[in-house]
Amino acid sequence: KEAIQGRCDSFVVKTDVHFPTDLNLLRDACRKTVEIAGAAASELGATLWRQQQYLLRTLTKRYHAARRLKHSTASSESRRAAKAGQMDDAWLAYIHHCKHILVKGHITLSLLRKKSVKDSEQKQLKWFIQQGVRQVDLIIRRVLKDQVIPHHEKIFSLFEPHTEWISKGKAGVPVELGLRVCVLQDQFGFTLHHHVMVKETDDQVAVLMAKEAQKRFPAMNQTSYDKGFWSPANLAELETFLERPVLPKKGRLSATDKARENHLEFRRARRQHSAVESDIHCLEVHGLDKCRDSGLVAFKCYTALAVVGNNLHRLGKLLLDKDRDKPPLLQRAA
Repeated sequence: KEAIQGRCDSFVVKTDVHFPTDLNLLRDACRKTVEIAGAAASELGATLWRQQQYLLRTLTKRYHAARRLKHSTASSESRRAAKAGQMDDAWLAYIHHCKHILVKGHITLSLLRKKSVKDSEQKQLKWFIQQGVRQVDLIIRRVLKDQVIPHHEKIFSLFEPHTEWISKGKAGVPVELGLRVCVLQDQFGFTLHHHVMVKETDDQVAVLMAKEAQKRFPAMNQTSYDKGFWSPANLAELETFLERPVLPKKGRLSATDKARENHLEFRRARRQHSAVESDIHCLEVHGLDKCRDSGLVAFKCYTALAVVGNNLHRLGKLLLDKDRDKPPLLQRAA
């Protein structure tokens, strides 16, 4: 029975979101606040949102006014100062209008609680109001007070809050918005195991991927990785249940590391590891480039179905290739 040799790597599955900025995230929060609160208030017969179309038009107008202004590059100090003053005025007008909408949203939310309106509407409205208040605070801190916002305080989509800002250093792709998905595939191109990485890095899932794949396929005795999965603890643990973990080390190599990485089987596996990129491309072509579903649970289901679909496609291709190799009489009989 042929041993299974795995190849492990991660890639980004994009979420269906627009590029996030402070301005458009605040606009999303206020727009949804107006829409949800306006619909709920009209059902209750309240007139608090009778001017909701005017509020939305003004929101769009002030958003574009703030968005279009750029920092001046003029050599004159007075011109640069005048332009900076215009920008501050436009941002403050935008923030003031958004605060007005959010205050009305709070009043509507209190009304919904008193009238015992269904919890789903209340939760939605509360979420967008909270995110609007949060974005106002971030804009004031970053734009008006020149503070640097820590990465963990940022959110990149109000509709897909699990979206992460991922910079993998690819040529022409400085940033990807989505989640990392780690896949472990065998030498035949089948995906043995996958894992959606939520706030995780490659080195945190190296052992998990090999263990889970070996549970389902005990014949797997080798797995290759790239340097992003390296840590001394990972190597030590992988060596306890794999015959040969092909895990290259980051940085300078010791004599022991050189002997390990110069082994014939290690070098052979490293040369073949790049085939995983072709397999990942197949996954992306067959639907795993961008997830169109909404929510983290749906994202995980979408990923799992795409993996199953790609495995079936691979199996069908092998069966067709096997059928073509039959003599013509056997093909007709089949």
